[in-house]
Amino acid sequence: MSAPVRQSLEVAAGPEQSFTAGKFVIIDIGRHSVGIIRLRNGDLRAVLNLCPHKGAPICRGIVGGTWPPAMPDALRFDQDGEVLVCPWHGFEYDLQDGREMFREKPTRLRFFPVAVRDGTVYVTV
Repeated sequence: MSAPVRQSLEVAAGPEQSFTAGKFVIIDIGRHSVGIIRLRNGDLRAVLNLCPHKGAPICRGIVGGTWPPAMPDALRFDQDGEVLVCPWHGFEYDLQDGREMFREKPTRLRFFPVAVRDGTVYVTV
């Protein structure tokens, strides 16, 4: 017996201009809560609004940058506008690739495909 086929669903999330850099717009698509954000470089990301660590509503966290590990006299702020900080435990996630930063066994954000057609943003879950 074959496994059931998972069907995807594409939903219009809103006009492209309603997604500004650094701010999540949270929508519900079926049983998924999804946060859509525009990064500083203009790319759009659709993120499952669930922290992979403990299930926090991750898209309610702060979007900013990070202080990567460095020698004490070499501190530098990096990735401004590309790091999502979990509102519960402060875990940092890279919004470019979804990976958790600075841990040996990192967890990863779940992204959904995003498309822009005729000025409208679409998300597929």
